[in-house]
Amino acid sequence: MVMVLETPLNGFSAHSGLAQPLIAGIDEAGRGPLAGPVVAAAVILGSSYPQGLDDSKKLSAKRRAALDEEVRASCAWGVGVVEAGEIDTLNILVATMTAMTRAMEQLLSVIDGSPQEILIDGNMTPHGRAKGWQWPARAIVGGDGKEPAISAASIIAKEWRDRMMLEAASEHPHYGWERNKGYGTAEHMEALRIHGPCSYHRQSFAPVAQASLL
Repeated sequence: MVMVLETPLNGFSAHSGLAQPLIAGIDEAGRGPLAGPVVAAAVILGSSYPQGLDDSKKLSAKRRAALDEEVRASCAWGVGVVEAGEIDTLNILVATMTAMTRAMEQLLSVIDGSPQEILIDGNMTPHGRAKGWQWPARAIVGGDGKEPAISAASIIAKEWRDRMMLEAASEHPHYGWERNKGYGTAEHMEALRIHGPCSYHRQSFAPVAQASLL
């Protein structure tokens, strides 16, 4: 699955700058699905960032989509993607940490200097877990509902991955990815039983590996 990244600061140059102090928030989407990539986003809020940011899972689809556009227009951000084949090579934990590293690298490429603090949703950081990670960071359990910068990253990561899965669904319509986004729903499992896995599936995940043996 290949998707060209949009210009990270699309629309940002029209705004007054970044909120101070510079705090980067990082979150991921797609650790649990059987198919598709894991996607991470890193965000530094702009001084005019949208209000109402929250954990992407707590937002309606319509509200999340609107906030995604507003965040990408008013904040500095980067996205990191690790595809299914690389997930199988690395394992999902390392793949997630690698996606976060790539998101951070892209974010840093579009700002001057470095953030004073990097906040990551969850209970661990990529330090020592992903090649290339080199920044001090702090993990916050439930951070996507507590820290606005992490909330913004959560929204971007979720919307970005959903768009990738809609694109993949157009190539492989029988898995229902436009509805299940690659998660192991009854519909997806039945399609795996009938059609077997495709190149977007994570072969290292047990349900996919088992379907390959049928």
